[in-house]
Amino acid sequence: MDYLVPDDVATALEMRGAGCVVLAGGTDLYPQHVGRPMPAPILDVSRLDKLRGIEASADAVRIGALTRWAEVGAADLPRCFDALRQAAVEVGSVQVQNAGTVAGNLCNASPAADGIPPLLALDASVELTSATGSRVVPLEAFLTGYRRTALRPDELLTAVLVPRGLDEAASSFLKLGLRRYLVISVVMVAAIVAVEAGRVAEARVAVGACSPVSRRLRSLESALVGRSSADLGSVTLSEHLEALAPIDDVRATAEYRREAASVLVRRALERCVDGR
Repeated sequence: MDYLVPDDVATALEMRGAGCVVLAGGTDLYPQHVGRPMPAPILDVSRLDKLRGIEASADAVRIGALTRWAEVGAADLPRCFDALRQAAVEVGSVQVQNAGTVAGNLCNASPAADGIPPLLALDASVELTSATGSRVVPLEAFLTGYRRTALRPDELLTAVLVPRGLDEAASSFLKLGLRRYLVISVVMVAAIVAVEAGRVAEARVAVGACSPVSRRLRSLESALVGRSSADLGSVTLSEHLEALAPIDDVRATAEYRREAASVLVRRALERCVDGR
């Protein structure tokens, strides 16, 4: 098996064009191949430090593809990123958080990936780069199905881009699993709420592990705008959860997931308002 370790991004993109399987932190790729051969050739991009780090400009926050979840959890970011930081410390164990990367979490495209709902709520996009140029794709469009993405065979995900504008909005992330630690999500919810003069000016809600891909609840978001911030607990959620498509599996039934999603959405919204 070929194992390729490029020294720079340009070389990595040339190698990527040869159809390599990308290895970043390895926390998803290795467990998926226990007991069977790894796909070949492997392109190990873990040494490309130019793809690591978090930078803020007036327009956006740029999270390098190889930024580790431990770094996200410890980053000094605006208040609206609280949900993402909360999710970062739920990504596996401390060891996984110190190795696993933001891009790996997104490209693995698991419906239970903890990092995806907060990034959806942040209206994030991904920067996809090939040897011939770059393109920016909304994260919602990048996630095309169960473990499927819009990443082309010659591209690398090089950064996550989060637009500024809701810096002071409150955000919350809640995760339900079958135990406290090292758990795959049964349901997870990320919410962001901006309040002006006691009323909701903007709301974003994303739910994971209840559909082939994590989903924004856009009808709920629209219904929340203009409501009194003290009255979010009374909103009727059932019609807004129809966009979800939970399944029965070893962790929960579809019915349980739908009910749990309703509870977690309500709690996440309430936490955004009361600051818990």
